[in-house]
Amino acid sequence: MNTNLASHSLNATEQPHGRKLRRYGRMAVATVSAALMVASCSVFTSGENNDGTSNSASSEDSSKAPSFAVDAPTSLSDADPSGFNAAQYFFPAEAGDNDPTSKQLVVAGAEEADQYAAAQAAVESGAPMLIIGEGETGEKAKAQILELAPEEIVQYGIDLNDDPALAESDAKISEPEESEDSSAAPSSLADLAAQESPNDGNDAAPQVLVASGTNVAQVASARAAGAPVQVLAAADPRATSDSMAAVAAGNAVALGEGFGNQEEFDAQVKLAANGELPGGGGLVFPGRRMVALYGHPSGPALGVMGEQPPAEAAALAQEYADRYKDLTQWPVIPAFEIIATVASDSPGDDGDYSNESQPDELRPYVDAITEAGGYAFLDLQPGRARLIDQAKMYEDLLKQPNVGLALDPEWKIGPDEVPMTNVGHVEAEEVNEVSEWLAQLVQDNDLPQKGLILHQFQLQMLRDRDQIRTDYPELSFILHADGHGDAGQKFDTWNAMRQDLSSDYFMAWKNFIDEDTPMFDPTQTYDVDPRPWFVSYQ
Repeated sequence: MNTNLASHSLNATEQPHGRKLRRYGRMAVATVSAALMVASCSVFTSGENNDGTSNSASSEDSSKAPSFAVDAPTSLSDADPSGFNAAQYFFPAEAGDNDPTSKQLVVAGAEEADQYAAAQAAVESGAPMLIIGEGETGEKAKAQILELAPEEIVQYGIDLNDDPALAESDAKISEPEESEDSSAAPSSLADLAAQESPNDGNDAAPQVLVASGTNVAQVASARAAGAPVQVLAAADPRATSDSMAAVAAGNAVALGEGFGNQEEFDAQVKLAANGELPGGGGLVFPGRRMVALYGHPSGPALGVMGEQPPAEAAALAQEYADRYKDLTQWPVIPAFEIIATVASDSPGDDGDYSNESQPDELRPYVDAITEAGGYAFLDLQPGRARLIDQAKMYEDLLKQPNVGLALDPEWKIGPDEVPMTNVGHVEAEEVNEVSEWLAQLVQDNDLPQKGLILHQFQLQMLRDRDQIRTDYPELSFILHADGHGDAGQKFDTWNAMRQDLSSDYFMAWKNFIDEDTPMFDPTQTYDVDPRPWFVSYQ
């Protein structure tokens, strides 16, 4: 294998992945359905309907449900930079007996520190919150204050006194009160979600799912209303065991950009019913990290996995994974990358220069890593064969929930070429053919999300990589930048492969036991920026 160029920076900080699925090309943020929209009049009411009756449901089970409880998982993914829609949703204008009410509105300026301080105050006082941004966005937020019509505005990091935009408001404008509580304000959505509200305690309130596309004001209003909030590393209900349980129960609201419109969210919820993966949750990544052994059942010539029988190999993979578990907040599970088809310099009986292993030859290793609580990838080195034809040979194995697929363009050659004489390449069209089939296999067999690895250590191996479709929620796309050599060469390859790479990909790193000089230890491996989700040993 060869390497390419560039520089490298180190960052050991654990970061959630920023992936946003395009999901079949449909717009990811859409208008909330009319049935879920609330009135645009004041949210600051006496807690009664206009007709004096309660909003309480007739059944005993739902007699304590607030009006923002839902019967089925619901996506509120409209762009909401000020948090106005969330304020209306969780503090409804026509409040029923079980709805929270407040005469206050807490507002914050554009600085993050002010927003978190305001959010803490909003949650502790059980009041909704708005962010007053700069420019046109800020002026729109001020108009929304008039629409909410609070009796008091508590301001953080902004001065609304004598602001002409609020000339028609009768609200008292106040500064934060001095507090004897010396505890620091929250500095993350997770910290904010843990704050206590006076409206807590209603078991009929929906579970609210939020992610990086949810802003501080949205989370503050939800928590202020007494709704429990789950902060997810990905905007997907499959992110954790708890989020999967929430949507299974039905009374769950996904709040913020990234979750997609209702149709897209419904598709994710349907996939969430297909069960969890080793380590918890229904997404391959994030949610766990993997440390894998690479090889073939035939023996040690093709990698460390085949140096021992299946059970012993799984135990060794677990030993490798254990070396990483104290370096990350995520579970680290063992994995195998099993070479299913081996490129050859001989054409073989079928003339495709690839030796296809029988599924039964691979099954003992799949079973062993399954029993160890791990994951298996089947690696294809196609020669002159089409990847889709080889993938279908292993359909029964791929129907197992913890078995994914890996495509190795290095060994894909043209009709007049022979493996090992030059580095091959794969066109996006051929990758897309495989991913479409694999996504449909997940759908047809009610499977959890599957991992799909693309190996690459030269740009020419995936020459039209930008044309590869990565918008299948059934699949997790992984770019395995597997160059070898000294540290400089490996970083050069790593950075070159990441150039113009879609954020839909999770990065994978390979440690070559004999060819790296020297091989990275676990701490050095996890110091790579960005930290690889999948690490393999060959």
